[in-house]
Amino acid sequence: MQSKIVKAVMVTGAHDVRLEDYTINWDEAQALVKVERGGICGSDIHYFQHGRAGMSVLKSPMVLGHEFVGIIEQAPHGSGLTPGQRVAINPSQPCQQCEICLSGKQNLCRSMRFMGSAQFYPHVNGGFAQYVAVNPAQCVPYCAEANPEVIVFAEPLAVCLHAVRQAGDLTGKRVLVTGAGPIGCLVIAAALACGATEVVATDISERCRALAVKMGASSAQDPRDEQAAAQWSANGGAFDVCFEASGATSAVASVVSYTRPGGIIVQLGMGAAEVNYPVGPLLVKEIQLRGSFRFTSEFTTAVRWLENGKINPLPLLSAALNMDEAAAALELASDKARAAKVQLVF
Repeated sequence: MQSKIVKAVMVTGAHDVRLEDYTINWDEAQALVKVERGGICGSDIHYFQHGRAGMSVLKSPMVLGHEFVGIIEQAPHGSGLTPGQRVAINPSQPCQQCEICLSGKQNLCRSMRFMGSAQFYPHVNGGFAQYVAVNPAQCVPYCAEANPEVIVFAEPLAVCLHAVRQAGDLTGKRVLVTGAGPIGCLVIAAALACGATEVVATDISERCRALAVKMGASSAQDPRDEQAAAQWSANGGAFDVCFEASGATSAVASVVSYTRPGGIIVQLGMGAAEVNYPVGPLLVKEIQLRGSFRFTSEFTTAVRWLENGKINPLPLLSAALNMDEAAAALELASDKARAAKVQLVF
């Protein structure tokens, strides 16, 4: 067993984030990775703002972060990893032993140890540190010429690729994406890359709507626009597939009326605890409602797509701050009027 004292972005409670010394330990079966960049996610913001993310409540200090890339410092013999190699880190750590994992649905593993999560106690520390120790299977190498600020979008893009996969074949389909934050915008790009002929977006933020257009949406509307809503609801619904990426109560309920008979709704936005859901229209239109949670093999696909330029996420990058400015970076990322995706540089 080896150990190393590093600087890490620790959260101890609401609005209590600081850069502190942290001891990491690793054995000969693990890879040691020098972290280069990390992307701030919605769950990081929730831990920062509230000391919790949904039902996951902080009970002790935890290293934040699950979107990050780095450079191999040490790697086990025979792992295929070499020092100096650039890698994206898959933060998923499923048990690989339960019936769910063995069926290929590791994202649904009830024992998932997801990095930067307080779901279990002791908490699972994340990747916002100078160094992390991980299972070699979590490391996805990418070419040295690729830009780390691009590859660090692999985790959120993987979430979106999984959602698109849940929708099935999008070739020739007309698509609606409600919620044009980073996830919604990446869904737009992924849907177009998978054959959708038109993608329309909605968001209450003018800045988000502009980003949606930059990411490929043919148009972006304010969901409160009654004229647009009426057009989308006419004749049973205007869209073959709707991706609900906002988690807003009103949006979750509204997409049923916008979806054509026999269409598909993919719910990937989280947040709405209770919804007065239009079950009747869903039933009589035979709309399929499909949930989408995290990802499986899509993480590697996301790295490859970012590596070869199939998707350019950089319109979403609002700022990059040094790790000692983590609290300021989280404040900025929390302000949706000013920022989409904020990165930390280690």
